[in-house]
Amino acid sequence: MTTLLKWFLLAPVAVLAILLAIANRASVPVVFDPFLSQSASLTVQAPLFVVVFAALIAGVVIGGAAAWVRQGRHRKASREAEAKAARERAEADRLRAQINAFASLPAPDRRAA
Repeated sequence: MTTLLKWFLLAPVAVLAILLAIANRASVPVVFDPFLSQSASLTVQAPLFVVVFAALIAGVVIGGAAAWVRQGRHRKASREAEAKAARERAEADRLRAQINAFASLPAPDRRAA
């Protein structure tokens, strides 16, 4: 079900991306110096679709990194909870072993009193 849904969503996006690439093959200057836009040393000629796709990819990477950094406290809390659960399981196992050891002792003789 999810595979079919993924194809229904991604196929039109892929077709639009291909059409965008075909329609925007002309080279455009990409200037990396905002103060001296006429400087040829920091200018690159690239097809427009490459510039657009590079900007999209950079946005996805930056957004993913920002989300990963923001979720750091949740990952830390999860690690701490797992460590605490492991300590509690070890304590429960130790107490179970003590109970089993106590249960295997012979019953006290009540007639001696």
